This record gives sequence, structure tokens and C-alpha cells, in this order.
Amino acid sequence: MRIKKSKVAVIGCGLVGSSTAFSLVTQGVCDEILMIDINEERALGEVLDLRDTIKYLDRNVKVRTGRYSDCGDADIIVITAGAPPQKGQTRLDTLEVSAKIVKTIVEPVMANGFDGIFIVVSNPVDIIAHYVYELSGLPKNQVIGTGSALDTSRLQNFIAEMVNVDPRSVYAYSMGEHGDSQMVPWSAVTVAGKPFHDIIQDNKEMLGEVDLDEIVKKTTEEGWEIYNRKGTTYYGIATACVGIIKAILYDENRIIPVSTLLEGEYGETEVFAGVPTILNRTGAADILEIHMSGEERNKFHASADVIREYSNKIMRQDQGPFIHRDL
Repeated sequence: MRIKKSKVAVIGCGLVGSSTAFSLVTQGVCDEILMIDINEERALGEVLDLRDTIKYLDRNVKVRTGRYSDCGDADIIVITAGAPPQKGQTRLDTLEVSAKIVKTIVEPVMANGFDGIFIVVSNPVDIIAHYVYELSGLPKNQVIGTGSALDTSRLQNFIAEMVNVDPRSVYAYSMGEHGDSQMVPWSAVTVAGKPFHDIIQDNKEMLGEVDLDEIVKKTTEEGWEIYNRKGTTYYGIATACVGIIKAILYDENRIIPVSTLLEGEYGETEVFAGVPTILNRTGAADILEIHMSGEERNKFHASADVIREYSNKIMRQDQGPFIHRDL
């Protein structure tokens, strides 16, 4: 009898990659973690530091450095390597550099027989996830971007603070682009099952005038609020990424808004966008379609159009449109 051990490779050992590995170790999510970076000394330093935590944790997660040749039997590969935005840039401005970096990762990984699940964190995440999908030739369920998972956490925090409840009692999704065009289907937002619109109407004295567009704006800009104070974000996105990994490895059928390929859902095709998705050991198993108002659907289409424009741009630069093949 052979017991298969779970193995996660983290490619990119900057603050996001190392925070992801730290969260994996402290939560005991998998059996083995590979740390891979073009700067091999940095990767080794992270490994040595992470090993020092094991004595005081509940599980001995094996952590070691690796190369692309070690990725063939990995269950999940997390790609965090990419170009961080400079002051005044948007995530979209980093596309060309991030795409070049990701191509140098995906091609050798696939050449070594990888048939697991890619989780893409690198920004602009929706477009890079689509690019990884095309480069890898893997089925769509095996390529997932972190998408609007982090934005959704931020949105829930803002709503929870407003009505003074635990964020985990708020059911709301940010959808579309992980960027400036993201939208919220407010008609589907509830707090413990009560529609948010009803909560606003029933608590006018406490809440006053609620500006829903301002909440979306705050959600969109929260990453920059953090960036302007500490230079980058990493705890939130790392923990969101590990939540996705747990849902997959533990076969949870958990619904998380991730970036996945749309093939008719929400009236969109051939675009990766953040939508509520059922995650289990097959990866992105199915998409939950939320009923939206006409205005909400138009906002979602507008966000998808932004993603599609930049996806087409990077595909053209890579010598024309891809013809995807399932391996």
C-alpha cells in the first residue's frame, strides 16, 4: 500500500510567496512544500527560517528548496513571481513584465510532466491566469487565479464594520477584475440571510445614507491604502491563497470567488474573471451563477471587457492567439 503525500510548490520567494509558505506551514495544510526562486540563496534562507517553526507547531511539514524538475509530481503549484507595481502604476501596467516571467516558469514546469493545479497570484492575476492556461495546455479546472478572493474579504470587512457583525456572517462577493473595474452584485448581498438592501432600509437611523458605490471604491483601493503605508501587501493575499489550497487538497467543495475561465456563464466566454467557484480536489469544479440585476450584469460585462482587452494584447504579443489543447 502506498500513501500519497500532498506536495505544494511555491514559485517566487518574495513577501507573498514566503507568507504563503508560512501560512501553509503554520496551518499544517500539506506534507511538503518546495520553495523555488531565481535567487536560490533567498529561497534557501526562507526554507531555513520556516524549518525553525516546526518545533512549536502541530505538524512537521517538510520544507525544502527545489527546481522546476522537482515539480512533476506536485499537487499544486503557486505562482507568485511577477513584477510589483511602482508608485502611480496599476496592476495592468505590470502585465508585460509579469507575462515574460511567468512564461519562463510554466514552460519548464510542463516539460517536467506537471499535471496538477496551478494557482496564480501574480498580477494582473486574471490575465496572467489566462496566459498560464494557454501556455500549459491544462484543462480549465486546473488553472485558477486568486481573482477577487482578497477583494471579497475586504468587502465583507467593510460591510461587517458598518453593521457591527462578524465578517464571516456577511455573504457578499466582489466579482470581475481584481482591479479598478471590479463590481459587487448588491442585490445578492446578505447578512446571515437577510438582504443587505433590507438591512439598510430597516436601520436608517443607525446607518444613515449608505453609498454603495463608495464601498466598492474603498474595496478597490484598499490594496493601495496598504501599499502606500508599508510598500506592498502579503498577509491577506497569502491567506486567501492558502484558503484556496485547503479547499482543493481537502476536497471541501467550498465556494470562493476565484478567477476561472468563463464559457457562457454570466454571458461571457473566453475570459478569466473572478466569480464564485466551487473548489475541490479537481480544482475549479463548477461556477455558481448569481442572479444579477440588469445594471449589475452590465457592470460585470464592462469588467470582463477590460480583462479581455489586456488578455488579447498579451496573446497577440506572444505571436498570435493560442489554440488551447487539453493534455
